[in-house]
Amino acid sequence: MTDSELITNILARDRRALSYFYHTYSPKLTQFIRAKVDREEDCEEILQDTLYAFLEALRDFEGKASLRTFLYSICQHKVIDFYRRKKLKHIVFSQMPQLSSLISPLLNPEEELDVTLLKEKIRQVLSRLLPRYRTILVLKYLENMPVSAIAKKLTITFKSAESQLFRARKAFVENFTNL
Repeated sequence: MTDSELITNILARDRRALSYFYHTYSPKLTQFIRAKVDREEDCEEILQDTLYAFLEALRDFEGKASLRTFLYSICQHKVIDFYRRKKLKHIVFSQMPQLSSLISPLLNPEEELDVTLLKEKIRQVLSRLLPRYRTILVLKYLENMPVSAIAKKLTITFKSAESQLFRARKAFVENFTNL
């Protein structure tokens, strides 16, 4: 079945065409998403969002790209949206820790455990870092100090603070992935 036949049949609400589409592209999309997202639940959510967005956008598909390219483009945007939401959630909770106590009853026990394990892993990684790196990371990310204020507090130059922060982040990532 060609792309245009498939699209025409899906738009005509042909269940066989929709089933063919799902069984053809779903495993490939799942593999694509899994390469970018760790948790299976998140992968499944992104897959469903992608398929829904594809069906919503199908009427506007003009055939300037292949159906596969169109679909994977939507999927890539859904993965990016997922990480944006995740980053926003992290920023909100780190800026307003009191929200965490309001939201935590809404988390299921598995999600609470994930959060607890992540916090413990971060503590372990910080404890393994050089004291100077630990200090600069705490000042930057827990106390939200700008680099200029960190430089002043540690009585070092701005450039030195920037480079130490870079090295501290690199050491943190290395330790985090190896723990």
